[in-house]
Amino acid sequence: MKPLLSMLTGAAVALFGVHAAAAQEASDGIVVYNAQHESLAKEWAEGFTKETGIKVTLRNGKDSEFGNQIVAEGASSPADVFLTENSPAMALVEQAGLFAPVDAETLALVPETFRPESGKWTGIAARSTVFVYNKEKLPADQLPKSMLDLEKPEWKGRWGASPSGADFQAIVGALLQLKGEETTAAWLKGMKDNFTAYRGNGTVMKAVNAGEIDGGVIYHYYYFGDQAKTGENSNNVKLHYFKQQDPGAFVSISGGGVLASSKHPKEAQAFLKWIAGKGGQDILKNGTSYEYAVGVGAESNPKLVPLADLDAPAVNPSQLDSKKVTDLMTAAGLL
Repeated sequence: MKPLLSMLTGAAVALFGVHAAAAQEASDGIVVYNAQHESLAKEWAEGFTKETGIKVTLRNGKDSEFGNQIVAEGASSPADVFLTENSPAMALVEQAGLFAPVDAETLALVPETFRPESGKWTGIAARSTVFVYNKEKLPADQLPKSMLDLEKPEWKGRWGASPSGADFQAIVGALLQLKGEETTAAWLKGMKDNFTAYRGNGTVMKAVNAGEIDGGVIYHYYYFGDQAKTGENSNNVKLHYFKQQDPGAFVSISGGGVLASSKHPKEAQAFLKWIAGKGGQDILKNGTSYEYAVGVGAESNPKLVPLADLDAPAVNPSQLDSKKVTDLMTAAGLL
């Protein structure tokens, strides 16, 4: 019995040690549900920790997955902060009443254009919708003047997108808000007839580069990221910016918010403020994400077309209806 008792005692001590370590980790810093690019979030976390000494534990996933998970967890969520690539998942959590108000000092760091009126979360970065096209196959004078043109018969079999991704669904959300359900449903039906489905924006661009299709709807930074490396998936392509407040000129806001259930609200608010402030925005300018900086007076990477020149449509990020979008896309046979 003594050896057995000794083994059980040892196991209990070990188990206690595991729980104690977990509790200590939680008390030492904050937990971030991160749906942004892992490398970018890691730079943010490391920069914040270096400056403040506050530990940041990143749990990486996808926009919609984490949004739905936070809603399911409710007040029991272990997360202190939620970061996304696009804003529909932020709207989902906001509508569930699970965000704490963002500190006024943090909100003041971001122009009203890049955050919701509610003040429940804020923009931390942005990305522009673009039409990436093969410059050898598609002359500039034959480019679509509007994203809506892509439903027309002449575009059958000539373009692609990644309909299952949160990126493209955010673009459809903007179209829904700007043009209404009838126009959106008709466009999605035309899309189903005309386009080729790929998994991931990078795969869309690669297909355009290889000449499989003439063009595709993606976000801008995939091109700049590939050009900064080998250019092997982008050397044959160019970017077309629709501008003119077209739905295809939609600028998607990456969001950040503090959970109302956070056990470390002071530290969580400090992290969000750091990202929205000079430290976090300078990482956008000087790093390799090629996303737009959105802070007041912040500069983006000089290789990017300035935000002010994109002539993007005005979209309320808190009213991007992700459920309606997936319903419409499912009805059109896209999901």
